Amino acid sequence: MTSNILGTTLPVLELRLDPNESVVAVSGELSWMSQSIELHTTTGLGGGGGFGGLFKRVAGGGSIFMTKYTAQGAPGLLAFATKMPGHILPVEIGQGGDYIVHRHGFLCGTEGVELGLGFQQSLGAGIFGGNGFLLQKVSGSGQAWIELDGEVIPYTLAAGETLRVHPGHVGMFDSSVRFEITRIRGIRNMIFGGDGIFLAALTGPGRIWLQSLPLSNLAHALSPYLGGESSTNIASGAAGGGVGSLLRDLVE
Repeated sequence: MTSNILGTTLPVLELRLDPNESVVAVSGELSWMSQSIELHTTTGLGGGGGFGGLFKRVAGGGSIFMTKYTAQGAPGLLAFATKMPGHILPVEIGQGGDYIVHRHGFLCGTEGVELGLGFQQSLGAGIFGGNGFLLQKVSGSGQAWIELDGEVIPYTLAAGETLRVHPGHVGMFDSSVRFEITRIRGIRNMIFGGDGIFLAALTGPGRIWLQSLPLSNLAHALSPYLGGESSTNIASGAAGGGVGSLLRDLVE
């Protein structure tokens, strides 16, 4: 198998498979493929392309269904495009350890790669659309490709060194990095500071990859131009949900 990442702002992962080689992706990720590629969609139970249990995957924010793409009888071409402006990072799973990635970061992987729950915490009904904050764990053995949004800024943290990050900017980190969600101190800072209520604390040792374009930031920037509700109503609803969430979280 050979891989090539094409493009710049909206990159495409192009894979050329030898006969009988396979990769597995979340269903719906396919962009294009050659005639020799055959698809097999599964829940991942009982093997299913080497991916871990259905319930662990869904708990980590993943899809119920996975699709296995196999080159049958002849070499095949397969491509996956990003959904957002950003980058595709190839990572070796197993030899370099496991990785924790944002809930939509897994693009595809070879057989033997497993996808499960890395972190889950409720942050109140007004945060992240009421879904709380989820991270996926990519483990097992093989090659995986991770999609990060916007520019990618890597750091290497020494043992005990901590970087506090807006949760939406967390793209990927080594499983050796300790991850915690913390509240911003001070009621005035939380309500009027404009930096949100929560920060992620990442503590080394290990590598982290931050992304510059969280989906929530993009949605906020586009909301005044969307049809339907006026931008005033959208902003009012978001503010109301955020304050309501803050008050609930403060008493929990």
